[in-house]
Amino acid sequence: MMNIVVLDGYAANPGDLSWDAMKELGQLTVYDRTPAEEVIARSQEADIVLTNKVVLTADIISKLPHLKYIGVLATGYNVVDTEAARLKGIVVTNIPSYSSDSVAQLTFAHILNISNRVAHYAQLNRQGVWSSNKDFCYWDTPLFELAGKTLGIVGLGSIGMKVANIGRQLGMDIFAMTSKNSSDLPQGIQKTTLDGLLAVSDVLTLHCPLTPQTRHLINQETLSRMKQGAILINTGRGPLVDEAAVAQALQSGHLMAYGADVMSQEPPAADNPLLACPNAYLTPHIAWATYEARVRLMQIATDNVKAFIAGSPVNVVNK
Repeated sequence: MMNIVVLDGYAANPGDLSWDAMKELGQLTVYDRTPAEEVIARSQEADIVLTNKVVLTADIISKLPHLKYIGVLATGYNVVDTEAARLKGIVVTNIPSYSSDSVAQLTFAHILNISNRVAHYAQLNRQGVWSSNKDFCYWDTPLFELAGKTLGIVGLGSIGMKVANIGRQLGMDIFAMTSKNSSDLPQGIQKTTLDGLLAVSDVLTLHCPLTPQTRHLINQETLSRMKQGAILINTGRGPLVDEAAVAQALQSGHLMAYGADVMSQEPPAADNPLLACPNAYLTPHIAWATYEARVRLMQIATDNVKAFIAGSPVNVVNK
C-alpha cells in the first residue's frame, strides 16, 4: 500500500471537501500546513507527496529515499525542483485548467472594480454619504466604459483565452502576446509583441507562467512604455512584476490602478509598498479558491495519483 502524505492540505480543503477518495489509494496522512524544517521528517516514509506551496528542493528530494511521486495541488509547479526529481526517477504532476473559469472571473472582478468602484461606493453609503446627498446620485471617482478600450493579454492559455472572450463580449479590442500562430487565433484577437502590448493596452493583464524569462516582465522600464493612465492586472504570479516599480508608477500617476491576486511573497511583508497604495487593489490569492474549482482540483489530484499507481501517469511536468 502506498504511503501518501499531503504537506499543506488546508488551502485546498479547509474542511468543506473530503479526502476520502484519496484514502482509498493508500495510507493517507494530511497536514494542514508544514513548516520548511519539518518537510523531510514528515515525508521520510512517503511514496507519494502532495504539495500546494510547500517547497521541495533538490536537497529535500535527495533525502527522501522512498519518494516515487510528487503531486502539485496547483497548476504552477515552480515549488518543486522538477529536474532533481526527474534525475531520481520521481514523477511530478500538476493540475492544469481546473480554475480557468474562476481566475478569468476574478480577473474581470478586478477590472470592473477599477472601472466602477463598487466596493468604494458601497462603503461610502454605509457611512451615510448617499443618504445625505443633495442629488439622486453622486460620484467622486472616474467612471468609464470598457467597450472600445484595448485589452492586452500576456499569455493565451486556457485562462488567457477565457479572459479574451469575456473582453470581447464587453466590446473591448483584444491584443495578445502568445506563442500561438496568428492563423490559429479566434477572430477578434490580434497577436502582437510585448512592445506592442505596452503601447496599445488600456488594460494589461498577465496570464503567463513564471519562468526566468518572465520574472519581472513588468519593471520600471516596461512600465514607462505603458500608456499614461493604463490599468495593470496580475492574477498570474507575483514575481511577474517588480512590485516596487509598480508602486512607484501608481504613486506618480503613470498607472491608474493595479489589480492583483498574487504577490512576490505570500503572505506579503507588512511594509510592501503596494499595501499603502490606495489605487492598488489586492486580493489574497483567492482566484483559484471557488468551491467549484477546488472540487475539480481534488478530483484531478486523486485521478493523477490513481493513474500513477496504475502505471500510466498523466499531467506529468518533468518527462
